[in-house]
Amino acid sequence: MRIPISMINEKSYYLNCFSVDLPQLDSLVKEALSTGGSYCDLFFEDTRYSSLLLRDGSVTAGGSHRDFGVGIRVLSGEKTGYAYSESTRLADMLSSARAAAQIADSPSPVSSFGTSAPRRGEPNPGADRYPVLQDWRNSELSAFLPFLRDLEQLVRSKDSRIVKVVVSLAFQHSDILMYNSERELKWDSRPLGSISLQAVFQQGEIRETKSTSRSWRKGAEMLSPALAQELAAELVKGIDERLEARRPKGGRMSVVMGAGASGILLHEAMGHAFEADFNRKGTSIFSGRMGEQICPKGINIVDDGSLKGLRGSLNYDDEGIPGQKTYMVEDGVLSSYLHDRISAAHFGVRPTGNGRRESFRYAPIPRMRTTYMESGNARAADLIASVKKGIYVDEFSNGQVKIGEGDFTFFVKAGFLIEDGRLTAPVKDINIIGNGPEALADIKGVADDLRIDEGAWTCGKEQSVPVSCGIPSVLIGSLTVGGE
Repeated sequence: MRIPISMINEKSYYLNCFSVDLPQLDSLVKEALSTGGSYCDLFFEDTRYSSLLLRDGSVTAGGSHRDFGVGIRVLSGEKTGYAYSESTRLADMLSSARAAAQIADSPSPVSSFGTSAPRRGEPNPGADRYPVLQDWRNSELSAFLPFLRDLEQLVRSKDSRIVKVVVSLAFQHSDILMYNSERELKWDSRPLGSISLQAVFQQGEIRETKSTSRSWRKGAEMLSPALAQELAAELVKGIDERLEARRPKGGRMSVVMGAGASGILLHEAMGHAFEADFNRKGTSIFSGRMGEQICPKGINIVDDGSLKGLRGSLNYDDEGIPGQKTYMVEDGVLSSYLHDRISAAHFGVRPTGNGRRESFRYAPIPRMRTTYMESGNARAADLIASVKKGIYVDEFSNGQVKIGEGDFTFFVKAGFLIEDGRLTAPVKDINIIGNGPEALADIKGVADDLRIDEGAWTCGKEQSVPVSCGIPSVLIGSLTVGGE
């Protein structure tokens, strides 16, 4: 049995990676604050990406590239200055520090930000959320081709109606170094691997496309025979119903959201509205509602950065705040927004570890990590049995949300009618339309079957970041179902 190892190295590894030392970091901070800024942070990144794409067994795309540089942020009053450099030569970094300082230069009064007391924290390898068995960087890209080709053949063997298969693999490793004007020095090494499958099924004149994926902060050990079997089985599961499915008649009705991937509705329709930048600016439907009962008692909604191996997990966020578990809703009461350092200072609370960025080219903003609702005490079967007329959904596609109003629309790829407490005809190509706060308040039951979906979810909010989501089976009393 192989024992996972931490990818976190000694401090000197990261300083050498970016060819910097502590006196240079201090000089960059001093230059960035030269126009009177109240806070500065530096974010160094060295990320190596690789990907392979197979269509029907042939490699149609693939390659590797590296992203390297430093981002420098300056806060001054209500203004933020941000600049980056793709070089870590001191002269280039000082130029970027001056640019950030000039952007943030403000005649408005400068408020204090944090403390000036030295606080150098060091990562704890014992708390590493993503130890690996096989470092992605130790294998040539071509070494993964046999696994992908075997996976493609395995999928085809599962169903004779498959006419096209696309298999993709993407992985990366990021070395991160963070420093700020409070003299906090943090570092991290983040692996991320994703594998996706898509198949086109044809039955007579009917074509149906189905996809599945897995993504973890793990090493190449994730590409196991067991994973191949799991993905192939999942891809063909329910395809008979999908090929027979029709659009139902639309209208207002009860909706049971299946455990797992239905968590994307929770992420989009509710989670974004809990992000503190929207609430700081007064543009969220939940602005000013801290401490209010927003859904029935017993419901807890969490955003968690501490779950080992998940795509959304982090040892530290991109501001150097430790990854942690944050209850946004406790016993039905809105108890916390999701904070970066800026919003935490505004609200007078501690950051929650939600300051995230796409890369060193972007300033951090409040973002989710792994968002889910905790299990309740009902049984999923009993939730379904309690519905006289409604739908059961468990595969969502794209959606749209208005943060200010809370209105959402989601496209459902697959589900079933619920008639007199039983799942009956399969349905597809329908929209679920509702309002986030109203939907939360209208939850009639939460099952005991929480499942975190481990698919390759990516959240876009000005920038793209990897996330995870999950939910137990949940019954919402009434939503609008767009059908025939």
